Amino acid sequence: MNKKVKPHYIGHRERLRERFQRAGSKGMHDYELLELLLTYAIPRKDVKPVAKQLIKKFGSFSGVFDASMEELKAIRGVGSVSAILIKVVKEIFCSYLAERIKKKDLVSSPQAAVDFARVKLSGLPNEAFMIIYLNTKNEVIDSEIIQEGTIDRAVIYPRRIIESALGHHAKGLLLVHNHPSGYPEPSNEDRRITQTISEAVKTVDIKVVDHIIVGKYGYFSFAERGIL
Repeated sequence: MNKKVKPHYIGHRERLRERFQRAGSKGMHDYELLELLLTYAIPRKDVKPVAKQLIKKFGSFSGVFDASMEELKAIRGVGSVSAILIKVVKEIFCSYLAERIKKKDLVSSPQAAVDFARVKLSGLPNEAFMIIYLNTKNEVIDSEIIQEGTIDRAVIYPRRIIESALGHHAKGLLLVHNHPSGYPEPSNEDRRITQTISEAVKTVDIKVVDHIIVGKYGYFSFAERGIL
């Protein structure tokens, strides 16, 4: 009796896992990392075509993780389990970065804030405004998204920011918001609201240390540009 031939993808999966165990992601293409991840959601199928289709559809590795659940499930071969796994991985990474910035001086380490903000806010279809609350040493106390707006505008109420900052016992604020267009250059409205919030929180002895705008094509820091 002939031995049952293993499907070709079984050996390929094993080789992918062995490569990762030996050297991590070094030398692996983005689609191979995505393929490896999908093997844990799709047990009996060649997932290389699915991984490549995801990269093609969303343009990049990060684009895949920024896609919505509905967009992911619209790709042939990606079901609910795979879509949930992809989104869970992103949320885990976001939580990891949030933990990493705790107890860091974000004035002297602004890149840590930028990395966290880009992961937290990237992929959102609308503008979102986030506050990172700081203590007297400019270390992170907490962060929260306080407002989500339309495609091009988030409505911010300085009084609400003051109340929340006092509730967190913050002495400094790092303002962050995203531009869904991908381009981080501030608008006149962005400049105006930065000034308005800065002046409002001064009345309760709190300082805005920076306002960072993030987008697909980079970031803009008011502090780095000498605007604050």
